[in-house]
Amino acid sequence: MSVALFTLGGTISVAGGSNRLTGAELTAAVPGLADLGSVLEVQDVESVPSGNLTLATMLDVVDAASKAVSAGASGVVVTQGTDTLEETAFVVDQVWPHPHPFVLTGAMRNPTLAGPDGPANLLAAARVACSPAARDLGALVVFNDQIHAARWVRKTHSTSTATFASPNAGPIGHVVEDQVRILTKPARQDGVPGRPEAADLDAARVALYTVTLDDDGLLLQGLADTHQGLVVAGYGVGHVPSALAPVLGALAERMPVVLTSRTGGGSVLRSTYKAVGSESDLLGRGLIDGGFLDPYKARVLLRLLLATGEGLDEITAAFAQHH
Repeated sequence: MSVALFTLGGTISVAGGSNRLTGAELTAAVPGLADLGSVLEVQDVESVPSGNLTLATMLDVVDAASKAVSAGASGVVVTQGTDTLEETAFVVDQVWPHPHPFVLTGAMRNPTLAGPDGPANLLAAARVACSPAARDLGALVVFNDQIHAARWVRKTHSTSTATFASPNAGPIGHVVEDQVRILTKPARQDGVPGRPEAADLDAARVALYTVTLDDDGLLLQGLADTHQGLVVAGYGVGHVPSALAPVLGALAERMPVVLTSRTGGGSVLRSTYKAVGSESDLLGRGLIDGGFLDPYKARVLLRLLLATGEGLDEITAAFAQHH
């Protein structure tokens, strides 16, 4: 039995200065990994900060992981930087077609610091990747001995080793005394149909606009001429200043515009408030309800849907899964 390990760089691999550890060096530094009962088949893909990763890179990793599973791997682990991990995990979750666990992890303290968390996170991730209990759960993020579903997980702190949390649901499981304990098994959702081509991804430009106090909307001018979609991170349950409501409504006539909350937890509402700029007003102007999706994941989903040629009805239905 084997687990396919793909390394993409990030803090977990930082060895001082610009030096980065290879996958073989990473695994050699993990006590107990040799006793796992599964061989780790290592592929070094990238050696970059996660801010330099792209959707195209992650789709290539998914393709390589699919080949590994077809060749007999029981699961997949990806190590990368944490800055974009919540987004890359969601990309994987939308396109991973297999029941085999696909686990992403990393570190907040690099190997040159006291108490590096990378070895423990990698060991826990490997345990989850080869656990039958973790099958049919889509992409998972394993950090600090917690198991999170990709659709809910967020990076919530800039430096804490407990940075990853799922504000709307909590972890779906834990690694306890070397055992994978799954507490709840959320049903898998329909992913994105097909695998977007690189050129289609490049053409699917989606803007993310965070609404702020006394916002005049100047940055939205000309957006429909340069982008194919927009995600709005509104106040609270999905509100914007009244002056922005007609601007967003006009944009929704030309492109998909998804309404989300900038708060980091909870869902946008549908019908509680009625004022101009409220959630019911914006949805009535044609904006799409982003539900529980945070703005970053909403942007990932909208871009993937546009890149696969989905129309407005299909895009609306995809987001309805997250209500």
